[in-house]
Amino acid sequence: MDNIKVLEQLNLSCIRAYNTKLQTGTGGNVSARKNDKSMYVKASGSSFGDSEVSGFVETDLYGNKIAGEGTPTREAFLHGFIYRCFPNVNAVFHSHSPYSIALSSTFTTIPKVTWHSKLKIKGEIPIIDIPSAMVREEDEESINKMLEQYPDLTGFVLKNHGIVVMGETPLKAEHMAELFEETAKIVLLQTLLEKK
Repeated sequence: MDNIKVLEQLNLSCIRAYNTKLQTGTGGNVSARKNDKSMYVKASGSSFGDSEVSGFVETDLYGNKIAGEGTPTREAFLHGFIYRCFPNVNAVFHSHSPYSIALSSTFTTIPKVTWHSKLKIKGEIPIIDIPSAMVREEDEESINKMLEQYPDLTGFVLKNHGIVVMGETPLKAEHMAELFEETAKIVLLQTLLEKK
């Protein structure tokens, strides 16, 4: 996929996520690998709902800015870390989705309770506790332990923070994030009904 199409997909994934309420306000971030050394990430402080193709910054895979307007998202380190760990991953989607966050406070994984989730989501959906508003260099060890425990990972949930999904393209990653959140919503509804 050429760079223009990548930026268009990044932009479309943001707008779709905002319209489906996967992410509101100015939270969340999305990225796409440009090549083996750099990526495009959402600029900090911008809303998915106001997304434009020009609202992405090029950084290296450690989050250091190379080109573009604005400051890279504070989660650029996390995005780059995933690209460094997974050469076949070309997009990362992160959102502060409410149902997944709600489950993360009491669950250790989000159960795949529907046929759809069992068919589409590879591996488990683990929940990892990173005691910060962002993933930092000092959190690498915790992330690595999770990756060793769950080698077939599609994505994970940061406890009390949100979904992180890896994909082949920005749109595929966003679609998978929708499925994570839909699954979390169903699990939460089932849990509430079981208590009646």
